[in-house]
Amino acid sequence: MSEMVTQVPLTAGPAPRRHSVAVQVGKVRVGGDAPIVVQSMTNTDTEDAASTARQVAELARAGSELVRITVNTPAAAAAVPRIAERLAMMGVDVPLVGDFHYNGHQLLEREPACAEALAKYRINPGNVGFGAKRDTQFASIIEMALRYAKPVRIGVNWGSLDQSMLAALMDENAQRAEPWDASRVAREALIRSALESAAKAEEIGLERDRIILSCKVSGVQELIAVYRDLATRCDYALHLGLTEAGMGSKGITASSAALAVLLQEGIGDTIRISLTPEPGASRTGEVIVAQELLQTMGLRSFTPLVTACPGCGRTTSEFFQVLAKTVQEHVREQMPLWRVKYDGVENLTLAVMGCIVNGPGESKHANIGISLPGNGEAPAAPVFIDGEKAMTLRGDNIANEFVGILDDYVERKYTARTS
Repeated sequence: MSEMVTQVPLTAGPAPRRHSVAVQVGKVRVGGDAPIVVQSMTNTDTEDAASTARQVAELARAGSELVRITVNTPAAAAAVPRIAERLAMMGVDVPLVGDFHYNGHQLLEREPACAEALAKYRINPGNVGFGAKRDTQFASIIEMALRYAKPVRIGVNWGSLDQSMLAALMDENAQRAEPWDASRVAREALIRSALESAAKAEEIGLERDRIILSCKVSGVQELIAVYRDLATRCDYALHLGLTEAGMGSKGITASSAALAVLLQEGIGDTIRISLTPEPGASRTGEVIVAQELLQTMGLRSFTPLVTACPGCGRTTSEFFQVLAKTVQEHVREQMPLWRVKYDGVENLTLAVMGCIVNGPGESKHANIGISLPGNGEAPAAPVFIDGEKAMTLRGDNIANEFVGILDDYVERKYTARTS
């Protein structure tokens, strides 16, 4: 007699979002039932108000919903209101987050216009102050947040962990009957630093709906372990990010591997992909990766994404690759206008396929799809619209014709916004 096998039903989709207290950051709501928020950070010298404002605008137009800027010197703090003014003149309305280390208490006190212009303050308990000054300087920043009605992200980082807390936990660990390994002690130090700092902020008077926590590390498995634990021990809104993720494919892979696991488990209210850009490359790459991560997981929709086959021996021509790139770039260029003009266009699906094997089938699943001819196939490219074959393109102008079909579809299919 064969053994009975119990079939466990598999559900498609992430776990329900972890409950968190919602925080209002300027016009953006983080946590609660709000969509997961994408944020980024500039790498300009904040003292240069013009270049910083340009990069903030570039990040915001790419889809960053919060933008963090370094505030490290009196001149940088003085530049913040000028940056905000320049952004307003450019028609860019994005909340600015001030990143403070070491001297944040002094800068906020001396530059009230900076304290007012920022939508949120980010402080690190590991370097807000040292020794006897730590609590006083931490309290000073929290009091400034109260004065100006600003939320605070308490962001603990593996590379700047409070060494006195770590030493105390190591002593405590030595007394255990079964001591933890060093990595677990370090993770506990991160979590306690965040939670104890949040408790101090509340004691000073900052409400729970003004506090966001993060505990960033640079290792994938460590980040997953830290946030799984942190998520069970509080209901603060959580910011996710793998710190110092790296450059190019390494940074994208590491960040996606860590954040995807946590997001699938319902953990995380706002994310940043901390990529090191290639020399001369745009900072907006990290925004696009964050959006694509959320969109491919089915958590949010930002822009139409193009399904394209990887290519094989049937598709030695590069034309389908060029067309896929052309379509994706066209969509990204048009989205700022489409987003304002049409409702729901971010959910549009596209397919650019290279031969007859999977081409027609994948194209039928998309709102608009094209199946290009592979090696030995007739020089014709059928176009499918909402699952039905609509036309066949031929000749040397297929790319422009297909983009025209896409633009016409968007204009016909999506309702124009009235406000």
